[in-house]
Amino acid sequence: MRFMMIVKSNERSGLPPKPLIDAIGKLSEEATKAGTMVGSGGLGPTALGARVRLSRGEISVIDGPFAEAKEVVGGYAQFELTSKEEAIKSAVKFMELHKQLWPGWEGETEVRQMFGPEDFPCNG
Repeated sequence: MRFMMIVKSNERSGLPPKPLIDAIGKLSEEATKAGTMVGSGGLGPTALGARVRLSRGEISVIDGPFAEAKEVVGGYAQFELTSKEEAIKSAVKFMELHKQLWPGWEGETEVRQMFGPEDFPCNG
């Protein structure tokens, strides 16, 4: 089963401390070697981004930063795991690193199962 881990926090938290980045790097390397991590990455600030929105039949582009955003997606990882429980265990381990190495940081890791074309019956 493939899972997406989506890390959300207040954008004003700033950059993570180096010991946390190093620990996440080690954790990622272990998961990649084990064949469970499919991909991962951190995301730049919303000031460097844009939103493309479809509303009332019109497409608009809104440049960042996004003032109304209280929490933003700061990073993600994709895993191939055997169960939702295993995915949650992985997310808890990741958040434990934040608790230990970035005191005062607050955020969440959302765990979502991913689906591919093979998961949807063809309408034919």
